[in-house]
Amino acid sequence: MSYARLWIPIAFGLLLSACSSNDPDPAQYGPDPVLPEPERGLLPDMTVARPAPWGDQVPTVPDGYTISAIATDLKIPRQTLVLPNGDILVAEGRGGYAPALKPKDVIAGYIKSRGTTSVESGNRLTLLRDADGDGVYEFQTVFAEDLNAPYGLALVDNTLYVANQDALVRFNYREGQTQADGAPVKVTDLPSAINHHWTKSLAASPDGRFLYVGIGSNSNITERGMTAEVDRALIWEIDANTGAHRPYATGLRNPTALTIQPETDQLWVVVNERDEIGPNLVPDYITAVQEGGFYGWPYSYWGQHVDDRVRPQDPEKVASAITPDYALGSHVAALGIDFSEPAMGEEFADGLFVGEHGSWNRNTPVGYKVIFIPFTDGRPSGPPVDFVTGFLREDGRTRGRPVGVTVDPRGALIVADDLANVVWRVTPANNN
Repeated sequence: MSYARLWIPIAFGLLLSACSSNDPDPAQYGPDPVLPEPERGLLPDMTVARPAPWGDQVPTVPDGYTISAIATDLKIPRQTLVLPNGDILVAEGRGGYAPALKPKDVIAGYIKSRGTTSVESGNRLTLLRDADGDGVYEFQTVFAEDLNAPYGLALVDNTLYVANQDALVRFNYREGQTQADGAPVKVTDLPSAINHHWTKSLAASPDGRFLYVGIGSNSNITERGMTAEVDRALIWEIDANTGAHRPYATGLRNPTALTIQPETDQLWVVVNERDEIGPNLVPDYITAVQEGGFYGWPYSYWGQHVDDRVRPQDPEKVASAITPDYALGSHVAALGIDFSEPAMGEEFADGLFVGEHGSWNRNTPVGYKVIFIPFTDGRPSGPPVDFVTGFLREDGRTRGRPVGVTVDPRGALIVADDLANVVWRVTPANNN
């Protein structure tokens, strides 16, 4: 029995005693989630937390940590990147706009829209600077604009890469630069027809030779047909010099964030799984990405659990499906991941931070927070720990929705909140 499996019974008891209204079923955390039988009705459960103001309040963080808003009044901040000099780039925007297929989609779209900001899409990168190191980012400027729903960000030496919803582009970058020197240069087009899942996540290989781009599916479970899913639900590996690309891993319904694990150089992904078969199906997950691996979508979930809704079935593909490493619970809608650094404090020194945007496909909301998953010897080794909470109020309304999470190696977690249009910064109390 693996080390990870040993802690499940203990974790289950602890989580039962500590779970709150926005926690998924505790039995759905970790490497062996409990998977109930699918539930299907005329309409799926659809509830999204409606917005509420922060007022003079801020999110809740663990004892010994502080949180502050370092940028406000942004235009839909999604992902962030900490540059070598400590500046922070913020990708702002919203894409997609896939047409509805059925009356159910119209209803779902309306319900989802009630839990999003009314602010216009920024389609830009904003740069934040704390010149004197006091934790206050007093300088804010637009680094690049007129982009197309930018999302994933990566810096390799003197090149800044941006994953727009339709193309991977690059800018020249020099340390301390506050504005792009010119228009972006296209590296390669990205699949953008329909763009049901429009976000394009991004990570660079440690040597900078390749870029990895996560590309979501064009449907929940192929309602638009398989033609619409060509080059979707996968991770591309792109040659940084030529733009040539190939599938690196497939069967990933919506790979919303990518990151490289320190020391091992392993690529990790967080994936939003399918909807409409019950409040506790299917768990979203994190996993180390196996080159050439197939992760089930659309034919199966959590390894080889067949989804009977998909036509035609493909038993051979199901037989090859890889079981993910760690379940986050169903419908938490995780949109950000990053590995920690020792400067984040002893309890949170080794592990993965996950930003959970929050559910829509269940009656009781889940997610709406940032969690920390501890690691030991390079693998998940325990139940998740709440790190940034307080977004979801007791009355079911929410003040914010976390998206990207980025660890500043100096000792801070940067959290993009695309509902309140704020960037939050969490630090150990002894850091600025």
